[in-house]
Amino acid sequence: MSEYVLDHHLEGEGRRLALMSRLLDPMHRRHLGELGIGPGGKALEVGCGNGSIAAWLAAQVAPGGSVVGVDLDLSLIATRAPDLEFRQGDILAGPVDPGGFDLVTARAVLHHLADPELAIANLVASLARGGAILLIEPDFLPVSVAGPPPIREFWDGWLAWAGDQGIDYHVGRSLAPRLAALGLEQIEGTAETAVYNGGSRWAEYWTETVAELRGPLVGSGHFDDGLIDAFLAHCADPGWWTETISFTAVRARKS
Repeated sequence: MSEYVLDHHLEGEGRRLALMSRLLDPMHRRHLGELGIGPGGKALEVGCGNGSIAAWLAAQVAPGGSVVGVDLDLSLIATRAPDLEFRQGDILAGPVDPGGFDLVTARAVLHHLADPELAIANLVASLARGGAILLIEPDFLPVSVAGPPPIREFWDGWLAWAGDQGIDYHVGRSLAPRLAALGLEQIEGTAETAVYNGGSRWAEYWTETVAELRGPLVGSGHFDDGLIDAFLAHCADPGWWTETISFTAVRARKS
């Protein structure tokens, strides 16, 4: 089974995931709403985190529908709802209830996996004919022009460290061709990038993340404490504006 670089039992991880939900759930819900899941539908979310999207889906498919949320670690699930089931599992191990879902979604999961191609195949295999899949993954293209120089140096180190961990922060751009290779149809997508400043929720998210990972980051040799302190100082400065991640959302249907 895979493991998270940011373990769910780390101090502050629950708070960090809750912040991620506030930042990304509105976009996720908007894309899901455009797919038209409704009462009586069966939905699957893989990498359900604290359960916020799975719970929202449960409200959409009621009455008569059902939702399954799957994650490696269910310890941070913060919600319960009728017809909502949480399962501990690894999407690399195989499909979830093959052919059993009208809608399958995963967000910010594939970039952590050693074999995203296998994971996508298993997600598609979980989908019923005529059903829709929505994948949302990062592409760190915006950091290639981030500034000032210490910020660019920080992100260069971050991407090098991520590569050492087997994390692919450019996987978003591969979603559409991988779904096409599996024979899916009606493939379309968008990429959205938040513009934010120091002291904002996104800056808070990165401050929390770097605080949790500071030891491993410095230990990797790609950072020193001075570079991390410079990054955190910018995250606290309301006069600093930047962009980090282009979240790529791709959807398709299974014929």
